[in-house]
Amino acid sequence: MSKIIHVAVGVIVATNEQQQTQYFLTKRLEHSHQGGKWEFPGGKVENGETVAQALARELKEEVAIDVLSCLPLTVISHDYGDKKVCLEVFVVDNYSGEPTAQEGQQQGWFSFNELQQLDFPAANQVIIEKLVTIKI
Repeated sequence: MSKIIHVAVGVIVATNEQQQTQYFLTKRLEHSHQGGKWEFPGGKVENGETVAQALARELKEEVAIDVLSCLPLTVISHDYGDKKVCLEVFVVDNYSGEPTAQEGQQQGWFSFNELQQLDFPAANQVIIEKLVTIKI
């Protein structure tokens, strides 16, 4: 039985000058699991760490922002066959700093319609479906 990897994920949201909601994404490096696919930033929850602590740490490390507050969005369990994940997903709309990829990966701000055209890991599709229902 494979171990479940517990991951904190941040849906980083901002409103652009045209008052449209935009989502910040990074692209997974080619050599990583699900490489070359776009994702909402985040990472593994370490032993002794709460999910909120992991989210704050990962977003600081990966995209150089400080989370000031966030709201839970959903929890997703997914089996990729070679790896099982449990994603705890949060909407991050209150942060300081400007998100910038820190690990050499591609990055971008995308509208909701653009999100629907991108290639995501299968587990992330549930996040997009959830965003439709709550209209963030």
